[in-house]
Amino acid sequence: MEELRSTFHKEIEEIRQEVMSLGKSVIEAIPRATAVLLNSDLEGADYLLQADDEIDARAIDIEEKCFQELALQSPVAGDLRELVSMIKIAGELERSADLAVNICKAARRIYGHKIDPELSDLIAKMSEQAQQLFISTMEAFNDHDAAKAAAIDDMDSFLDGLHRRFIAEIFEIHAREAIDLQVAVQLAMVARFYERIGDHAVNVGERTRFIVTGWKPELKGAARYQARLDATGEIRRP
Repeated sequence: MEELRSTFHKEIEEIRQEVMSLGKSVIEAIPRATAVLLNSDLEGADYLLQADDEIDARAIDIEEKCFQELALQSPVAGDLRELVSMIKIAGELERSADLAVNICKAARRIYGHKIDPELSDLIAKMSEQAQQLFISTMEAFNDHDAAKAAAIDDMDSFLDGLHRRFIAEIFEIHAREAIDLQVAVQLAMVARFYERIGDHAVNVGERTRFIVTGWKPELKGAARYQARLDATGEIRRP
């Protein structure tokens, strides 16, 4: 029995390392997609688009391995939380890679148009912050660090602020008729893609907290409803 449990934990560790490898691919894809956008690199865009199929396949492989362990080993407690969470985390990573691909697609749509220097600077900052969020959240996952995982949400606030600044800057530049409407729309979508990458990093952090402590992300919504109930005597949806 002890040997079986040892083998089981070894298999969980192997899946964990595959999750870390997938996370590394996302971390690398973010600045690559940004370089594609800022440098009008069509060849780089094609590379990331083709690489996305492999990332999709790796995410599916992780999910299948987790389901297999759930079916064959009937894990409980921490092992159960980790396997279920890694299924979710694989999906978060796969969707983050898709967003990097979306940035490349936007770059192809605005190819030949020069990006305003102020907007370029903000894009670089959003990219850097999105990448840092994923570096931190994957470190928290690897180290089973609940405190670091909990801090990811606060780090994401800075990226949200950059997103708001970017949108405001687009409106200002468009008001001066210094940017084509099509380019403005595509760049607004790009800013949203970075913001969503940050959201996925937060979700990975929440799943890590669940693995380590059993804390459930969905309880945040319940707490907000309870606060409204305590304050008003009735629950009103946001």
